[in-house]
Amino acid sequence: QVQLVESGGGLVQPGGSLRLSCGVSGNIFSSYTMAWYRQAPGHQREMVALISRGDNLAYVDSVKGRFTISRDNTKSAVYLQMNDLAPEDTAVYYCNTVFSGTIYWGRGTQVTVSS
Repeated sequence: QVQLVESGGGLVQPGGSLRLSCGVSGNIFSSYTMAWYRQAPGHQREMVALISRGDNLAYVDSVKGRFTISRDNTKSAVYLQMNDLAPEDTAVYYCNTVFSGTIYWGRGTQVTVSS
């Protein structure tokens, strides 16, 4: 069983920063491909950032240059550093991985960008 637990969300003003964390536990190493997704009200869930087993990175165009995904295998954690946040970044952010053919999601953490 794999568990993903997100933390670090909150309310921030436009232009501010937040760092999301995803704790990984169970029969998996955080060295697997990990991703952050987000879902805003009335919108489909979209992939925001991904870090592969080889530490290759990928981002949705709307966050390039502002968000950075990283991992710390010693802490079994994946992070999403979000800078220069905008109201359109408001969403529930989810941690995701695929292990042995099963897709795993965390419960999500709310990020609200508002003045």
